[in-house]
Amino acid sequence: MTARITAVALMLVFASATAFAQTGNNQTPTGAPQQQQPAKPEAKPEEPPVYVEQVVVTASKVEQQLVNAPATVSVVTADVLAATPATNYAEFFRAVPGVNLSQTSARDFNITMRGAASTLATSTLALLDGRSLYLDFFGFVAWDLLPVNPNELKQIEVIRGPASAVWGANAMNGVVNFISKTPRELNGNSATITFGAFGRDIDGGQQLGNGTLFGINATHARAVNDRWAYKLSAGGYTSEPFARPTGLIPNGTGTRFPDFANSGTTQPKLDVRVDYDADRYKLVFAGGYSGTDGMFHTGLGPLDATGVGVGYGTMRYSRGGLKLNVFTNILRADAVGLLAIGANGRPTSYRFDTQTFDVETGNVNLIGTRNVLSYGGNVRYNSFDMSIAPRGDRRTELGAYIQDEIFLHDKVRLNVGARFDKFDSIEAPVFSPRATLILKPQANHALRLSYNKAFRSPSLINNYLEATIFNQLDLALINPAFAALPGRAFAFPVRAVGNESLKEESTESFEVGYTGIINDRATVSAAVYFTTNKDEIFFTQTGRYRATAPPPNWVQTFSPGGMPILPLTSILGILEVLPPACATAVCTTGGVPSDFSYRNLGTTRNKGFELGIDGAASQAVNLFANYSWQAQPEPDFALSEINLPPTHRFNVGVNLNTSRFLGNASASYVDEAFFQDVLDARFAGRTKAYTQVNGSFGVKFARERATAAIKVINLLDEDIQSHIFGDILKRQVIGEFRVTF
Repeated sequence: MTARITAVALMLVFASATAFAQTGNNQTPTGAPQQQQPAKPEAKPEEPPVYVEQVVVTASKVEQQLVNAPATVSVVTADVLAATPATNYAEFFRAVPGVNLSQTSARDFNITMRGAASTLATSTLALLDGRSLYLDFFGFVAWDLLPVNPNELKQIEVIRGPASAVWGANAMNGVVNFISKTPRELNGNSATITFGAFGRDIDGGQQLGNGTLFGINATHARAVNDRWAYKLSAGGYTSEPFARPTGLIPNGTGTRFPDFANSGTTQPKLDVRVDYDADRYKLVFAGGYSGTDGMFHTGLGPLDATGVGVGYGTMRYSRGGLKLNVFTNILRADAVGLLAIGANGRPTSYRFDTQTFDVETGNVNLIGTRNVLSYGGNVRYNSFDMSIAPRGDRRTELGAYIQDEIFLHDKVRLNVGARFDKFDSIEAPVFSPRATLILKPQANHALRLSYNKAFRSPSLINNYLEATIFNQLDLALINPAFAALPGRAFAFPVRAVGNESLKEESTESFEVGYTGIINDRATVSAAVYFTTNKDEIFFTQTGRYRATAPPPNWVQTFSPGGMPILPLTSILGILEVLPPACATAVCTTGGVPSDFSYRNLGTTRNKGFELGIDGAASQAVNLFANYSWQAQPEPDFALSEINLPPTHRFNVGVNLNTSRFLGNASASYVDEAFFQDVLDARFAGRTKAYTQVNGSFGVKFARERATAAIKVINLLDEDIQSHIFGDILKRQVIGEFRVTF
């Protein structure tokens, strides 16, 4: 089966490339209607180009054509954003090669480049027009806190691979850069209403009936004169909860999926921007608020968050190659741990209060005719007030980079650069070099040989976590005779603490990549990579209970007659010899966990390759196909400590955008994966392989000022679970009406 999938994927990708190559600029694609030619060639109106080469800025912080970028970059364009069926940004990344996605609730999803996804993906940096969306206190991205709507975006640029050489900490496996349209590009008014329903009846499980979703947003933008322009956008989205999995977790331990009250989400957004274009410089001021609530899945289990909100402000100054960016993010949140029970027997409450202030500057200089030199740096200050990490209250970061693009020959380029970062939570400065040799046999073709080193700093939670929760063990797993007792759940305290001695985790990557433009029709890409991750940070068991050392405040389980089922020492003796839940040195003799903490566990090697094609069959039709293969990671510690990514991923689709119609159809195959990042080994397990088919169709009318569309996610209505602890995604049917005036 695996061999057939790989063969089919390769044939489809390269067959598509051949088809594009055979379609020239002056030829009509196969299957397209023939149009009558005018009597005089000079009378034919000028048509827009069939294919426009993409320009990116994220790879090196310098604007350049995609084919010349020193890293592997994918671009999600505005046309794709308009037609793709989506209720969140996760669906836009699903078709990007090398990206692994896990969606665990109606609001919670995580993405990881060239690695296994998780409940808290910590190695991907996200930006909106240069403002970091990365939440330093937990070390992840809450993607639903993006304050703008998809119709306000010009494009999304995705770096697949390390990028700390220019972006610094946390760009360890990739970068997602959201680039918004300017007020002048948005000039006018628009409004969008989204409404829909989704299934929640699981095969052999919950029968909850349909859930509903609703969204609305509006944008007002005006170019006041040749210098001033502004934009105001506001909106919101709400969804009922998805279905939860039921029954036994498929891992052979007999553990059931926990039964807790699931939550949907409500997400308000507000964004204000003012641009001033002078003759020699440009100023941008922006600010607003984005909020969310609902389920956040973590290593301690699910948190039901309420009132999560980020207020932000930013100022950007640019003059030629010189740039100065200043921003602040202020976050407030409250949450309840649904599986983390405190000593009072109630769910544990958490409070999060963080403030981030960042100043960044950069410049680009042309030196002679052969060197483009770019350099810059930033200073960031974070303050924290969190109940889950009371000893951590601040963090300061400094960073500086330099990069040189050297034109050795018209067919040979060398991009070299490095960055130094110093965190007050890390003992020594961190050095992140990059070197990329680009060979260009022709102007539209580039072969890249690259080396990168990148890192992620320990988050505040990694360093200063302090939490004690009560875990539970079903005594029927020890002796089936206990199954008849009403009080068979044996509760025991577990302590989770941070580790102030953590090192930064880092990755070294070697990559051979190719990007080419075929006959001005399509972009073809290929990449083979080998990475070595060192000192990876894992939340792991560090202690176990013994019969000779009972825990304090132990909670006993009683039979209906009020007598203990077993003496405390007997229960502890049984628990002491249970199979081990981890493979660190302190846990090898078995037992139920008493302590968890963060550890740098060692070295993991990864390798894989990606193939893709994305191009124009005509002025209105865009096609894409890509395939990703990733080998099973090779750690020098226990394999059970890490998540395992899907080996095969394959995406194929078509996008339509004419003056009358728009549409999208896509299919994504994702192989099985393994997850172990929630609580202990009882909750680990594999997800099944699945194929997700999406589709949409819309009609434009009123001189293209109005669009009515219907969009469907998971058209085949599979029970899709992308994380072993996550919700079940069923078919979603969405109606959308958009108007501009």
